[in-house]
Amino acid sequence: MDIYVGNLPYQVDDQQLQELFAQHGNVTSARVITDKFSGQSKGFGFVEMPDKAEAEAAISATNDQDFMGRNLRVNESQPKPRGGGGGGGRDGGGKRNRW
Repeated sequence: MDIYVGNLPYQVDDQQLQELFAQHGNVTSARVITDKFSGQSKGFGFVEMPDKAEAEAAISATNDQDFMGRNLRVNESQPKPRGGGGGGGRDGGGKRNRW
């Protein structure tokens, strides 16, 4: 199960995130999302745990709990919406070609 972890302290790294969740079961991966230019944490990350029961226990144990001075927001990660356009609705602003 892929778990979203929000409101992370900015100094937390992948290893610390992994250690936090490893207290509740096997962790396949843990990654803090960073800005691609500055390398600084964006304050959220993802943890992958193969056992659903362990993952749910980890979510319950860590959600809204203090971690290094910040209350974490933890839940099952939702897939990112794909495609679907955006923008839309404009027809070119009224100028028409006259042939």
